[in-house]
Amino acid sequence: MKKIIVAVVAVCSLAMAGNYTKEDRIKDMNQMAEAMNTIQSGFFYNNYETVAQGVTKLTDTVVHVKPPLEEKEEKNPMARYMNQKIQMSNKIVKKINQKGLTILQRFKDGDTEQAVQAYTKIMRQCMKCHREIRHW
Repeated sequence: MKKIIVAVVAVCSLAMAGNYTKEDRIKDMNQMAEAMNTIQSGFFYNNYETVAQGVTKLTDTVVHVKPPLEEKEEKNPMARYMNQKIQMSNKIVKKINQKGLTILQRFKDGDTEQAVQAYTKIMRQCMKCHREIRHW
């Protein structure tokens, strides 16, 4: 009985989830910016819990970021192939998650310099996305 209820709730939530829109992406980007600020505050105050909170928020949010539906369903197949936004987004998400774990490990071990370098690498991934996908 519990399995049936869980399955019904899962199907309903997927049905109501809808498509990922530009507004959703903006909301996620704002949350990621807040998470990066939280990590940075944790560095400044030498507070592991604050850093961990920021990394958790970042890794939880970055998995949702993807091109909106209108970009995924580009009519021109050549433009879709040349853009490769979905593949690039997936690679960036993977790298940000890896560097987030590096931040936690290095900061916990007392190697703040390496933790800050991992933070900088995350910023590079953010800028790579904004430069190549968002055309900044």
